Amino acid sequence: MNKIRVLIADDHAVVRSGLQQLLGAQADMEVAGEAGDGREALEKVKALKPDVIILDIAMPEMSGLEAVGLIREASPNTQIVVLSMHGKESFVHQVLASGALGYVLKASPTNDVIEAVRAAHRGEYFLSSRIKAEVVGAYLDNRKQSPGVRGYDLLSDREQQIFRLVAEGSSTNQIADVLCVSPKTVEKHRTNIMKKLGLKDRLEMVKYAVKVGIIDPQLWDD
Repeated sequence: MNKIRVLIADDHAVVRSGLQQLLGAQADMEVAGEAGDGREALEKVKALKPDVIILDIAMPEMSGLEAVGLIREASPNTQIVVLSMHGKESFVHQVLASGALGYVLKASPTNDVIEAVRAAHRGEYFLSSRIKAEVVGAYLDNRKQSPGVRGYDLLSDREQQIFRLVAEGSSTNQIADVLCVSPKTVEKHRTNIMKKLGLKDRLEMVKYAVKVGIIDPQLWDD
């Protein structure tokens, strides 16, 4: 039987150790590696190409939200399960919109982590049992019905990454550093994004991002 290869990314060694023991005890799983921050997680994904990554959303160097889109680009076959302390519906929407399939609260039963990994490996959505089950359904319905979301879906993967980073407050130079491209390239993408979505400046990008659930308004403070 081919085991599900899982990468664990969390900035707390105790959490990583606990997850390693939990997953290692499953007959259908094996831990492919560990990472202590977002940048390391991205590099480990590129090198190891795991089936699933369990990604803490609040990490140094690069947040889990920033890392999700980059991981999807670096290894499209790696599915993402986000681990978080936050259970707000808008926050869950933001993570799903970034490309994750699973969302598990750190306070949830350990079995949620196991089931989330298995579901993600099958290409299925999974929400922590402490989060309302309707959230995924509402999110998917919103993506089908909202013209704004449809417009966002027309952006390329790179444009979506830059859109999220701009909306979250990253500067052109910071985005260029994260994506390993030139600031000129970032500005070109940013211009194309605003043209495609009919937006004029960063403030309108932030409002649009909030409207379609890309970012949580309570996490943005301008």
